[in-house]
Amino acid sequence: MSVAQSLAEDINPVPKRARVEARLVLSFTDEDKVGTIQPHDDALVVMLKVRGYGVRRVMVDQGSGVEVMYPDLYEGLNLRPEDLTAYDSPLISFDGKVVIPKGQIRLPIQAGTEVVKVNFILVDAYSPYTAIVGRPWLHALRAVSLTLHLKVKYPVGDGIEELIGSQSRSQSMARQCLVVAILHQPRAGPSAPAEMGS
Repeated sequence: MSVAQSLAEDINPVPKRARVEARLVLSFTDEDKVGTIQPHDDALVVMLKVRGYGVRRVMVDQGSGVEVMYPDLYEGLNLRPEDLTAYDSPLISFDGKVVIPKGQIRLPIQAGTEVVKVNFILVDAYSPYTAIVGRPWLHALRAVSLTLHLKVKYPVGDGIEELIGSQSRSQSMARQCLVVAILHQPRAGPSAPAEMGS
């Protein structure tokens, strides 16, 4: 190689191959609605593995800043009161009442092949759901949920996995839970009749 060629390469180096990076896209299409009953306003209710046990009637709620567990599930997982750590912040229940948590516990949740650990807050309140998972779980899983499609999608390695709550059976379960929650609401006592002025 001549000195001129060497200088030319130093001034105008041969471009190196651009590094191509594949990016996963978590998206939803009309095909994702196949198997759902449309239109609907059903909650996204799924089955997850918590501490290795299959747990049904878990509501995915993007509006929740905590994961909530109810006493039936806590006892069903063979957990004891001494397994709890303190949790001091009160929560607001579906019916607008302030609920004082019993404590919190960190447990693994498995969706498909992915396992993430989150803190569950144990509340002694009625719910037709066994648990509620919210933003902390979604963020730990790097997931996107969409209630219209009744699905949760999350990246795994070079692919995307789905957690589906979109079967008509699941929608039926979500509707049953809603009805039970409404029927469980305390009824207001009879109002006193208004007195008519003379």
